Amino acid sequence: MKILLINPPNSGKSIPEEEYGIRNMRMIFRGEPLALEVLAGNLEGHDVRIADLKAEPDALQNICNDFRPDIAGITGMSCEANAVLRIAAQIKKESGARVVVGGYHASCDPAFFNREYIDYVVIGIGKQSFRELLDALETGEKAEHIPGIACCDVRKGLRFQTRNYTSDDLADHLPPRYDLVEKHRENYVMSGVGGKMGFVASAFGCTHHCSFCCVPNLTGGRYLHHSADAVLRDMKILAELPVIRLVDANTFGNPRMAEELGRKILEAGLQKQIVADVRSDTVVHHPELFRLWREAGLATAVIGFEEISDQRLQDYHKKNAVEMNIAAMEILKELGIRIIGDFIVSPDYRPEDFENLEAFVRQHPIDLPLPSILTPIPGTPLYAQMKDRIVIHDLDYYTFLNAVFPTRMEEKEFYETYSALLERFIRHVHPKNGSRTNPSGK
Repeated sequence: MKILLINPPNSGKSIPEEEYGIRNMRMIFRGEPLALEVLAGNLEGHDVRIADLKAEPDALQNICNDFRPDIAGITGMSCEANAVLRIAAQIKKESGARVVVGGYHASCDPAFFNREYIDYVVIGIGKQSFRELLDALETGEKAEHIPGIACCDVRKGLRFQTRNYTSDDLADHLPPRYDLVEKHRENYVMSGVGGKMGFVASAFGCTHHCSFCCVPNLTGGRYLHHSADAVLRDMKILAELPVIRLVDANTFGNPRMAEELGRKILEAGLQKQIVADVRSDTVVHHPELFRLWREAGLATAVIGFEEISDQRLQDYHKKNAVEMNIAAMEILKELGIRIIGDFIVSPDYRPEDFENLEAFVRQHPIDLPLPSILTPIPGTPLYAQMKDRIVIHDLDYYTFLNAVFPTRMEEKEFYETYSALLERFIRHVHPKNGSRTNPSGK
């Protein structure tokens, strides 16, 4: 069969820009569509193409006319969900192809995609379940018995069986189809971490269940990891790229497996700059693991610090502490590993909360601070907790740069304060003299 996998264009709307003319708060994704490359890797025997509309926004019509797919698979996050609907309706109308939707939002809120122009929704990791769906369609079998595949029915609602995710769902004996987006490789860059890079997955899911996070929905709450050999194979496929971004929510969730992977990367002599996500408590509890990974090429650690208040960390079910975050920073900086720090700015913030966050960043060795606005994603515990406060339900605004429930400060003041903080953080990273601002702020 002819399979067209579609990455939607950059989507999302901006309240700060629309209402107040603030234009420095746009979310632009430039990374490759690894989820689709991974999906394509398990589709041997089919004619597969990827339409990356983030790299080539106007390509869909020509690809559909030329390729005439039998199946169209579309992925998307929450802020892209409405774009996914538009693409699905267009494809169904113009080609009649069966339309399958997956990705983060589909895994968190599958009912959103129960539409007459969508045939199936893939819930969770789709590498194996999507393949099982195609096999069933080829043989004329019913797909409703495939765990993790929801059959759309606008009258009766979605029908599906929950999938018990295991390592078999990773199908890690088959590499991603990196070749399907090779023509866009020059577009896949990420400022602040080394420019052009390739994406590799080593694990899915997470060992923790923070209330704001949609990652556990992909695996039914389980933490699954690829074999070290499979990860090394994928890194070697991207041999010409200087930077490898391990896109896992928590690369070091299994320290024993992480140690095996780190040793194999070191022994292979790949000479890559590696960017990976890690919890601060893992750094503190396993500093020797990060000494090994520094030798293996770990150049940048992405840490979800989230907050500078233990109470707020507790409210988010982070199961961590500010003291642990500070200790992890000290270990990483001693090893020469750069730190990207993710922070959550709540719409409940007052001016002093912004001031305290900025002071914390300046007092500690954070190379790239990335504050985002707290956004309850449908299907997460945080959404269930806060749904009565939410006033903006249009998913186009769920970009993590809009407040979807009322701000404590006057709204214009909140966005202006947040925007100014972003500007100062940019100067913190790229001061005029070309060096990083003194971490102490002096």
